[in-house]
Amino acid sequence: MMTDGFAGQACNDRRVVTGNCSPVTDNCSLVTDKVLYFDKPLHWTSFDLVNKLRYKLSRQLNIKKLKVGHAGTLDPLATGVMVVCVGKATKRIDEFQYLTKEYIATLQLGATTPSFDLETEVDKTYETAHITRELVEKTLPAFLGEIQQIPPAYSACKVNGNRAYDLARKGLEVDLKPKVLVIDEIELLEFHQGLAGQARNDSTINQGIPACAGMTIRVVCSKGTYIRALARDIGLALGSGAFLTGLVRTRIGDVTLEKCLKVEDIDTINIGDCGSPELDSGPPMTKKL
Repeated sequence: MMTDGFAGQACNDRRVVTGNCSPVTDNCSLVTDKVLYFDKPLHWTSFDLVNKLRYKLSRQLNIKKLKVGHAGTLDPLATGVMVVCVGKATKRIDEFQYLTKEYIATLQLGATTPSFDLETEVDKTYETAHITRELVEKTLPAFLGEIQQIPPAYSACKVNGNRAYDLARKGLEVDLKPKVLVIDEIELLEFHQGLAGQARNDSTINQGIPACAGMTIRVVCSKGTYIRALARDIGLALGSGAFLTGLVRTRIGDVTLEKCLKVEDIDTINIGDCGSPELDSGPPMTKKL
């Protein structure tokens, strides 16, 4: 059976989506017009993954310049679904960016950090004795629908031509305007009075974070949503503080983690054969504003 550019994987592997692939030619360049799904590992930047794939494909095809881009940044401390477009398929990036996204987020209550996650150390602590599961369940629905959110200072937003995170890391004040976004679903999966599960890790313990309340939530949202900022706002709404200790993007549109390749699979990519033009052309392009 012909493989779709991956050694040992059949043409119907839905983790690899071909573009306009033609029969095998001298260098089979059209096989690079693809949309691929990856599970980004912890501590990798989105650029790290794109760069590794570009390097591998460029060497294999002997092409000096190959367009490769992703359809939505994930922070280094987040993992999960990344859609990567190659060749002419990069024209589809906007389509994927407008798809709804699903996240599983773990929040530590009772403390804040400047970056709203574990990139920076705790700067303030707060009381959590008043926070109960019932209070959390009453508070979360306030974030459903169209809301305004101020992005984190530690973000890729531009301020007078500079990335906000560059200014923040220099200790400069960053003034960002609220952005309108949509939260379609928000669900409390777990609540605990003391550190538990993903929130109990060496990073939080070493920072001297008190053993207080935490939670895990599932969020379905639109493009432009910062889950770190959502954690900040939830903490404020609960009369306390909060920051992110874990984040997994579990879905973009219909693309789930189960459909994703691992980073290690990049080393085994074999694009000597073109894929079948009958392959699925990707998930439905339903825009969510």
